[in-house]
Amino acid sequence: MQITERRTQTAFRFRNDLLRRLKEEAARQNRSLNNYVESVLMEVVYGEPNADTIAAINESRSGKYAGTADTSSLEAFKKSMGL
Repeated sequence: MQITERRTQTAFRFRNDLLRRLKEEAARQNRSLNNYVESVLMEVVYGEPNADTIAAINESRSGKYAGTADTSSLEAFKKSMGL
């Protein structure tokens, strides 16, 4: 069973140059203008990372658990990655 969000039709007024750029970017990504604009707005509105994500980002940036990858051979690489 697929659940979809209800949508409401609305209208906006954009500067001509902005609308042209939005259409170009949507086409470049092979998306409809509506889908592209909605995804950009969703990222702006919901793009704030939660506390767990912020902690993971900070941990990654700290390098605390960073090791060294051995690239001398495939087997050495796997071993250095814990595989």
